[in-house]
Amino acid sequence: MGIDTLKDLLAEATDRLWKAGIETARYDARLLFAEACGVRPRDIDKALLMGDGFDVDDTALAVFRSMMDRRAAREPLQYIVGHVPFRYLDVKVGPGVFIPRQETEVVVQAGIDWLTREGLYAPKVVDLCAGSGAIGLSIVTEVRGAEVWAVEKYPQTLEWTKRNAKRVADSDPAAGYNYHLQAGDATDTTTLAALDGSVDLVVTNPPYVPMSQPPTQPEVRDFDPQAALYGGSADGTLIPERIVRRSAALLREGGVLVLEHDISQADRMLAYALSNGFSQARTGLDYTSRPRYLFAIK
Repeated sequence: MGIDTLKDLLAEATDRLWKAGIETARYDARLLFAEACGVRPRDIDKALLMGDGFDVDDTALAVFRSMMDRRAAREPLQYIVGHVPFRYLDVKVGPGVFIPRQETEVVVQAGIDWLTREGLYAPKVVDLCAGSGAIGLSIVTEVRGAEVWAVEKYPQTLEWTKRNAKRVADSDPAAGYNYHLQAGDATDTTTLAALDGSVDLVVTNPPYVPMSQPPTQPEVRDFDPQAALYGGSADGTLIPERIVRRSAALLREGGVLVLEHDISQADRMLAYALSNGFSQARTGLDYTSRPRYLFAIK
């Protein structure tokens, strides 16, 4: 494929996605083309910059067109390519699992920073509402010696958690050995009951979207699992509050809960934690300085 043909192809793809209402149209078009061709986006950029041709066979073009059809219909980019970067991991995602967001990386970092400050040897960590497994798998691979228990309720989502756990175990057997996945309801008092009073850290991204404020983005509203989105009440705090109570039972004295929440829920979650087993609590900010998570000490 000549350089002019490549430019025209990408320009046409970008324009199509832009007309579909996708603000990241240029980025998405390049990423999908790179995925279809089995190369990196920077290889595409290099070819464009150097004015070189680009080898593309009919199969790759057919794959690209299929991907473009899906993206123009507002299917999430991450579902189409089948994976998403999260911290140091490449996490597999698809229909039935919540796509990890960048703001959750901040939540994980808050937990890791606390473990580092405390200098804990072989800390016990719990990831409630595990979803793709991104939180727990990040901790077990980044904090050597940490033992992580992850809980996920929904069978279709659990298959994605297992898939990502296996990928980590295959590449890092020690981390895989220290990661324990359990099917169950994260709010149930019997879930991980054997760990009650012994856990050092709970890090969780529970469903918290207010049911009175459904997302407007089609990628979120129409594709993310509803059970992973909505917090079970008009203000979205019903499930997070249950997670706070379950975490208080799991944690030892001095243990910490880091819980992601909606930017509208900071004050309520602080007050709830202080009334339900926690002696200190503060709100942490995300990359855009919005109130994003509860940090509470039992």
